[in-house]
Amino acid sequence: MLRFIVLFGAIFSALFVAELMQPVDRHVIEPFTAAIAKVSVWLVGLFDSHVIAFGKELHSTRNGFAISIERGCNGVEAVIILVSAMLAFPAPWKHRLAGIGIGFAAIQLLNLVRIISLFYLGQWNRVWFDWFHLYLWQALIVLDALVVFLVWLRYVPREGIEPA
Repeated sequence: MLRFIVLFGAIFSALFVAELMQPVDRHVIEPFTAAIAKVSVWLVGLFDSHVIAFGKELHSTRNGFAISIERGCNGVEAVIILVSAMLAFPAPWKHRLAGIGIGFAAIQLLNLVRIISLFYLGQWNRVWFDWFHLYLWQALIVLDALVVFLVWLRYVPREGIEPA
C-alpha cells in the first residue's frame, strides 16, 4: 500500500506539473480543449443548429449566450488522477493501458454531457448553472474517475501482483 501511495503521489505531481507547463498547455491542452468544444457543438448540432464553436467557446447564435471550456473543465485533471492511480497500481501493462484508454473515454464522455448540460443550464437559469458547475459536476467528474478505477481493479488479474 505504501508503494502505491508513494508512486501515485509522484506520478500525480509530475503529470500536474507537466500540465501546467507553457509548451504542454499551448500544444496539448489548448488544442484538446478546442477539440472538446468542436465535439460538443457537433453533438448539440444533432438537435440544435444554433450553436457554434470559437476555439474553446460554445456560442448560441439564437441568444448570444456563450461558455468557455477552461482549465479544470476539460476533464484533464480527472484523467490525471485516474492515470496516476492505474500507473501506480501493480498490474500488467496491457491492463493498465486498456484501463487508461477506457477510463479516458468514460471521463470525456461524461464531460461532454457536463459541458452540453451547462451550456443549456446557463441559458435557462444562472443560479442553477453556477450550482451545477461549481458543485455537482465537479464532484461527478472526479467520482467518475474513482468508479472507473474501482471497476478496473475488479478486472486486473490477481496472480503476479506482489503484496505490499
